[in-house]
Parts: sequence; C-alpha cells; structure tokens
Amino acid sequence: MSKSPSPEPPHPAQDVTQHVGYLLKRAQAALRGAMDKVLREHGLTVPQYATLELLALRPGMSNADLARATFVTRQSGNVVLRGLQDAGLITRPATADHGRARPARLTEEGRARLAAVQAAVYAVEQRMVRAIPPQRVAALLADLDRIATALED
Repeated sequence: MSKSPSPEPPHPAQDVTQHVGYLLKRAQAALRGAMDKVLREHGLTVPQYATLELLALRPGMSNADLARATFVTRQSGNVVLRGLQDAGLITRPATADHGRARPARLTEEGRARLAAVQAAVYAVEQRMVRAIPPQRVAALLADLDRIATALED
C-alpha cells in the first residue's frame, strides 16, 4: 500500500497554531468571551445583543433574517426572539399578516437596554482595534470581508 503525499499547507507556518483559520478562531473565541462577560452584567447574551443592534438598525426584520444575520439557526433565533419578547425588549405581532414572518421591533425598554450596553460592547471592540496600527484597520476589515466572501460559495 503506497502512502499518499501529505497535502501542502496553504502558506508557510511552523504549526497549525500559525494558520489563518486557527488565528481567526482564536480571535473569535476571545471576542466572544469578552462580549459574554460585559453582556452578562446587563442580562443579555451575544445573540440577544446582536438582535437588538440589528432591530435598531432595521426595524421589522423577520426571525429568518435575524437568524442569518446573527449566525444562529432559525430555531435558535426564535428562542432568542421569544426571550427578548418575554423580557419586554421587543414586540412581534401574534400572527403574521401574510406568510409566516412576524416582524420584530424594539420596545422603548429594548432601546434603553441597548443604549445601556452599547458602551460596554463598543469598549470591547475598541480594545481589539487598539491592538492594530490605525493605518491597517481599513485593510483588515476589507481582508476579513474578502475571506468571508471567498468561503460563502
């Protein structure tokens, strides 16, 4: 039985901990941990916070649209929306006008909770951005967008 040659790595690296995917995952895990910490103080989870941010930007989004935008399944998105609704942070009609979509909107309490937590979350992002020379931030954002686009096919 002949041994097939090992595939070539995508770039020179001493070990897997220097691969782009590993470093992206490490950064994502660190971001998630820092966000979890500050959001817990405000009684929110990362998906709940992301949902509030998106509804402030685009009121009336459906569960399916919110789930896609917050990187959770539709079922998980529905659980997030129910929790926010039970907490009085969003409203949704009891029934859909057409189809199955029930557009969600922030309540005044939802807007207040979002405003109260934004400074803490933005401070986490600021810590991240400060680690990068200012002249490289725009290029990093463009590179991350290109990476995501390349993998979405």
